Amino acid sequence: MTTADEAEIRLRQVKANGITMRIAEIGEGPLVLFCHGWPEGWASWRHQMRAVAAAGYRAVAPDMRGYGHTDAPAEIERYSILDLVADQVELLKVLGADIAIVVGHDWGAPVAWHCALLRPDLFRAVVGMSVPWTPPGYTDLLTALEKLGIRDFYMQYFQVPGVAEAELDADPEDSLKRIYGDGFGGREGKRKSMIRLKTPGGIIANTDPPSAMPDWLPDSHMAYMAGQFAHSGFRGGLNWYRNLRRNAHITAPWRGQPIRQPSLFIAGTQDGVMHFPASKAQIEAYATTLPGCRGVHLLEGAGHWIQQERAEEVSGLLLGFLKGLD
Repeated sequence: MTTADEAEIRLRQVKANGITMRIAEIGEGPLVLFCHGWPEGWASWRHQMRAVAAAGYRAVAPDMRGYGHTDAPAEIERYSILDLVADQVELLKVLGADIAIVVGHDWGAPVAWHCALLRPDLFRAVVGMSVPWTPPGYTDLLTALEKLGIRDFYMQYFQVPGVAEAELDADPEDSLKRIYGDGFGGREGKRKSMIRLKTPGGIIANTDPPSAMPDWLPDSHMAYMAGQFAHSGFRGGLNWYRNLRRNAHITAPWRGQPIRQPSLFIAGTQDGVMHFPASKAQIEAYATTLPGCRGVHLLEGAGHWIQQERAEEVSGLLLGFLKGLD
């Protein structure tokens, strides 16, 4: 099944970093590489891809490792942050590009931030959405949660292989509606949340499906995404979370290294990530950790799926940033 948006965007398979990746692309000009998060796919960037292509850029968005029609290696350790960055580095070579601007949302934001950190020669600017830049530190997130006595955070639930994917794979459409609905901005009557799993069980026990999906997540898009996860399953994306401790170890050589390239951060004020204990401090530290930052935009009332919920506003901010690089 395809969406109306897909008709304007070319899809093809490429080989990069030892895996087959499906990429979406549109436009000609300087390369803008889009990295999606969990649980999404290339199509989460459909609005921004068309906008930057119309402005004279080449927009490319892969299904990230483990998603959609990109390969999903069986080994958990093949989903480390270094693997994910290497996928983007090798993708640039396949595309014949010497340099790119990288944009990421949700889990794609840490990938984009680390692309800029690890390969400043290839990624001349970076935009992160929803997840602030968190420099490599001495304590990984899971250990930090344990020290705080927290045992019900959703990322902890994701750690045991086979558990979360069995739950979510049972009905991909229902799973996506619940997860997406949990991140809506301005949702009324929300009584449960997957962020802290207060009720015994997993995501299903701790979320309510929305009574209706918003206009910015039309039926055609939801059907397309459900089909993508029916094909790939949720395991690949969950394996990203299972490398959190390892990522803290393997990125140790870059502790204290700032990202100096031009950068931008966009999030919604009702994004649950903005209410994580460390998020405010991470943003306040940008003068040191992200000295090239050209703006922090917190969109009032918007939720987690910012580039879809506020598509025009986000595209406008992105284009303003891109034009400022010329």
